[in-house]
Amino acid sequence: MRLLSGVFSLLLFFQHSFGQATESVRSGGNNPAAVSAGGTGLTGLFTTAGGAAIPFANVLLLKAFDSSLVKAAVTDEKGSFQFDHIAAGKYLLRFSAVGYQGWEGPVFELPANQQTAGQPVSNLGTHIVKEDDRQMAEVVVRAQKPLYQQQTGGMVVNVESSVLTKGSSALEVLERSPGVVVDHQNNAIALNGKDGVTVMINGKLMRMPMDQLVILLGGMSADDIGKIELLTTPPAGYDAEGNGGIINIVLKKNKKIGTSGSLSLTGGYGWGEKGTASVNLAHNTGKVNVYGSYTFFHDRTYSDLFVKGSENFPPLGGLLDNLTWDTTRQVQNNHNLSIGLDATLSPKTTIGGNINYNNIHSSSVSADRQIFNVLPDSLLLFNGFISGINRWRNLSSSMYLEKKIRQGEQININLDWLYFNNDRPNEVQSSFRDGKGDPAGTNNDTLFSPRQRGYASTAIQVGVLKMDYSKQLSRKLKLETGVKGTYTWDKSGSGIESLVDGDWTGRSGTSNNIAMKEGIGAAYASMNAQLDPLTSLTAGARYEYSHTKMEDPTTGAVTVDRRLGVLFPSVTLSRKLADRSDLQLTYSKRISRPSYNDLASYIGYSGPIAAYTGNPFLRPTITNNLKLGYTYRGYSFSVMLSRDDYPITRYQLGENPAGNVLYILPQNLAYQDNLNFQTNLPFKVADWWTMNYGFVGGWRKFREDYTALPVEKTYFAYSSNFSETFKLPGLFSVELSGWYNSGTYNGTTKIDGVGTINAGVKKELKNNEGTLQLSVADLFRTISINGYHGQLTREAFATDNHFIYNTESTRSPIFKITYTRSFGSGLLKSQRKQASGSEEEKERVRQ
Repeated sequence: MRLLSGVFSLLLFFQHSFGQATESVRSGGNNPAAVSAGGTGLTGLFTTAGGAAIPFANVLLLKAFDSSLVKAAVTDEKGSFQFDHIAAGKYLLRFSAVGYQGWEGPVFELPANQQTAGQPVSNLGTHIVKEDDRQMAEVVVRAQKPLYQQQTGGMVVNVESSVLTKGSSALEVLERSPGVVVDHQNNAIALNGKDGVTVMINGKLMRMPMDQLVILLGGMSADDIGKIELLTTPPAGYDAEGNGGIINIVLKKNKKIGTSGSLSLTGGYGWGEKGTASVNLAHNTGKVNVYGSYTFFHDRTYSDLFVKGSENFPPLGGLLDNLTWDTTRQVQNNHNLSIGLDATLSPKTTIGGNINYNNIHSSSVSADRQIFNVLPDSLLLFNGFISGINRWRNLSSSMYLEKKIRQGEQININLDWLYFNNDRPNEVQSSFRDGKGDPAGTNNDTLFSPRQRGYASTAIQVGVLKMDYSKQLSRKLKLETGVKGTYTWDKSGSGIESLVDGDWTGRSGTSNNIAMKEGIGAAYASMNAQLDPLTSLTAGARYEYSHTKMEDPTTGAVTVDRRLGVLFPSVTLSRKLADRSDLQLTYSKRISRPSYNDLASYIGYSGPIAAYTGNPFLRPTITNNLKLGYTYRGYSFSVMLSRDDYPITRYQLGENPAGNVLYILPQNLAYQDNLNFQTNLPFKVADWWTMNYGFVGGWRKFREDYTALPVEKTYFAYSSNFSETFKLPGLFSVELSGWYNSGTYNGTTKIDGVGTINAGVKKELKNNEGTLQLSVADLFRTISINGYHGQLTREAFATDNHFIYNTESTRSPIFKITYTRSFGSGLLKSQRKQASGSEEEKERVRQ
């Protein structure tokens, strides 16, 4: 707490120092002279030739270099518009409105010394626009943003700028994003080589198990996504959770006055049929916005696994060779429903709320065949059929209040409640025979029982209260501070039973029941200072205290009782070097706490001799990041050095205390050091041809000490991606994209490199009748994962194997055709961005 007090004293010192040197921002309602720190304000006026104001017109501020969108505004009743905190550079304006001819102004420049005292705003004057006498049905205004944009803290992926978005899922869009790696075998997501990733949707942390979150994202239509933020060094205003960074998926929201909506239909086929249907409706009066959406997703898919190796497993006779063939056929249906309301009670007060319901039903059938050659010459044959159901029912609700106290001063209050319920029963019918065809084991041996069943159920409730306060202390100094409280309750049970002599009998060491309670309190403060016209400094700190307690509800025995208080500082220094280049130096500290299921000693069926489980002895990961970034004309380069203490690595091999079950569980590495280089290079070859190339790679060094022979490993790993977009005559466009992830390590498991190529064609129909798109995923059927156990060190039971996991697309590329259309008429209106208080709350439940 003394360190926290010192940080707050430092922030107050910043306030005192800069407050004496700058002029305070006066209360002025909508006064255009009141401009935020960090840039120049722009104002102007649009009228007809007769001097009549043009209200509710769309005004776009574009970069002169490539016409990319910087900001959008809407004229008020008097025809005036305003842009705040615009950096120095060359720009142009573009105007559009129903009933008026389009207008584009000449290039103008904002010099670096524009922000002189008493002149913080540049007035662009009055612009006269001609009326359009032509009869028009519906006018759609499109402003194309670059696919990738660098921002403070990370990168933004403008999803709508990709031809392949239509018909894709959120997971597929993520997989095509720079630095993002999707593990299809284990249903996991990594960012820049780190697994400790926090995934948020509209600022809400998704506290689902990671494997179920991957399923959810796989069933979410990318048509509903506006952008994806990949934040490797988030500021203090974000929760410190996620040592690998934050992936924030921002959904589209209605910005039009009147009634509007969109419809999207997708049909496809790979190994099995695919289908998605979504509808969005909204009615906005200007003061009240009511919106809702529904999406249905269907996917019939396939995967297979081949394993060849050896191990020393005493329950089966000791040293043995093993061959495994496993095929899984799965059908998944998702229903997503969302409704919400925003209401402006007064010019300074806005309230709102939303309710989201998600239902996932997945059924699967796996055929598992294993041959155990127990040396020297004993043979065991296992044939199993595993049928299972995975059901998720999730409900989240959010309410908020946004109050502008005066110009430059605001308070936000968010209250959220989240509920998750999961049920996963499965049943195994199998035969375990020796080389003569006789049953192995005895009738009362649960390991060799021909019928086994597993059960797992989880109920999680989360309550979140968050309050944020911001104040423009002066023209060059802004304060942001807030507090947050989170309380989580989790109850779960799981186990495996065998049918022995007509009775279901629990297998030894395979059942578990837990009740968990966790409280997290947090407070943060951040100061943004404009040191001079070219230099800005953001310094902040966040203190979080957590208390986690887990116990067995049947016995009352406490398995985990952990208290942790940590201070997380963050500092960013930015310097504009020239008209189109800037430099950033950032330091941040972050944490990844073990998920609830990581800590739980649950048991999940994996085979006759293996089971999934948790690890109650896991420690949280603490990460320190130092990043230097440089951008020039849209090109971005960065170098980041980071140290992870006790990084969590999942799906490692271990032994149960009795030595008769192979455990698959999470473990802590001792440390991992990372030196990463990242670049993003956009090119405009011609007006009809653009391309983008990205690269993230570097050296990694880790040490593990949970195996019998601890080991250190240093290696180089990288991921790269590209996209090529061609605009053709007849409103056609074509995109070719791909990615490649080099070989890497997941703990002691070695993974070979893998990549893919995707393609898409889009046709925009005339008269705003919608768009048609054909996409092909994994064009050359290359998403096949090769991995190895036992190559780095001695594994549990001396396991040494090579496995090959094939996704559906290795059997057939996945073809999809999508039709999308927007309907309704309305004028574009500026829309607030709601940040829910549960923005960090849905990630820590994992499988």
